[in-house]
Amino acid sequence: MNAAIRYYSKFGHSKQMAEAIENIVGAKAATVAEPLSEPVDTLYLGAGVFLGKVNGAVMDFIASLTPDKVGRVVCFGSCAIINSPVPQMRKALEARGITVSPQEFTCKGSMGPVHSGHPDAQDIDAFHKFIQSTVSNS
Repeated sequence: MNAAIRYYSKFGHSKQMAEAIENIVGAKAATVAEPLSEPVDTLYLGAGVFLGKVNGAVMDFIASLTPDKVGRVVCFGSCAIINSPVPQMRKALEARGITVSPQEFTCKGSMGPVHSGHPDAQDIDAFHKFIQSTVSNS
């Protein structure tokens, strides 16, 4: 399996998560500003939510993807207020005809005093286990 990791991180949470999985998936994490240079079997795509929306840079990155470049996408992220950034990413990806894994991961992300300290060590440990299960199921 060849994989790529892309993320957008306003507060550092998605970056922390993306970098935490580099060794598991055998790819270097990069921001969504870096386009995919070659087709991948699995793209791990991470984002957060700010003011109820996934950042436009993530949506622009998704708009650059095609089903012939990406076998499947595994979405992850963090958020403080709403439940997950994944539904917004999933909708945009599927609209482009890209397969999105039913497996997804979201944890709390701190925003000021709300969920302070998250993602924490337990969140990252749970994320590692989640990523390992996606590698095992590919």
